[in-house]
Amino acid sequence: MSERKPIIAIDGPAGAGKSTIAKTLARRLGYLFINTGAMYRAVAWKAAQLGVPFDAADQVGKLAEDSWIELTGSVDALRVLIDGHDITDEIVKPAISQAASIVSAIPAVRRALVARQQQMGKAGGVVMEGRDIGTQVFPDAEVKIYLDATSDARAQRRFNEDCARGTALASLEQMKFEIEERDARDKTRADSPLVRANGAILVDSSTMTIDEVVERMMEIIQSHQ
Repeated sequence: MSERKPIIAIDGPAGAGKSTIAKTLARRLGYLFINTGAMYRAVAWKAAQLGVPFDAADQVGKLAEDSWIELTGSVDALRVLIDGHDITDEIVKPAISQAASIVSAIPAVRRALVARQQQMGKAGGVVMEGRDIGTQVFPDAEVKIYLDATSDARAQRRFNEDCARGTALASLEQMKFEIEERDARDKTRADSPLVRANGAILVDSSTMTIDEVVERMMEIIQSHQ
């Protein structure tokens, strides 16, 4: 029987580079990549389609429980489906990203999605990123990393990404305001607030390139093997 591959849990605030880094690590290691944020954005997208207020806890919680969310394809061609509908291109819009922070604060939504994330990653050999992977989803993950960066650095990255995609709807200053607002919401919510998990190694990417962050994380991963 082959040795079980580890679970790599990466947490951190919006714009720290979690998705980009997690994808690169999964590619290098040959592991499954799970973007948990995409699952919360899928719930927000469906709520918007149905006209359900994002803060309507009972309705959005029921919606999350009743929806079937799938992450399919390879690391480089990940597709997000909800109830069989491919919404990959829809959930990257800034409005849906902001709405995801609101719906993710709803306990029933988190319970529904955490259960699915645990099912998806329990076999190991997975890189999973989000806000509560090391604290709630896989507190016993073999490798836990908290990826952080200043709000200035994160705002600049998000602004550049949105400009490149042609989806920039806000100024750099507005982007920073929204990121800090989201930070406050994520860190103070009653259910699974964003915190550095016990045993998680801090990596501050503020002044680091993607390659530098990846190499630092590879060092951390290899030290646990």
